[in-house]
Amino acid sequence: MGIEEYGGGQGAQSDVLVVTTNDVPGYTVQQVIGEVFGLTVRSRHLGSQIGAGLKSMIGGELKGLTKTLVETRNQAMERLVEQAKARGANAVLMMRFDVTEAADVGTEVCAYGTAVVLSRN
Repeated sequence: MGIEEYGGGQGAQSDVLVVTTNDVPGYTVQQVIGEVFGLTVRSRHLGSQIGAGLKSMIGGELKGLTKTLVETRNQAMERLVEQAKARGANAVLMMRFDVTEAADVGTEVCAYGTAVVLSRN
């Protein structure tokens, strides 16, 4: 697996800017739309559980699980952007991820932030 498979975040083609900061230099918040989020829950399959268990005994990165988590976060981000666009935003400020266990069968990943309309100063 190459490093590109472990990357995440927003693609250049998106028309909604997503940042983890409270503001964007050179822009002014014209309207606060409110909280938006993207949520996904992924189940674990038996093969990955066995492989992770064996790998944890000898140490090292769990590459399959790392790749799955990157894909899961990217899906949550895509859903966040879709929700922001649907509500008329062109940016999401203060984006964060929240990751929790979902009833011992999977992992819930939520990307959330504040949808806004920005304009250039």
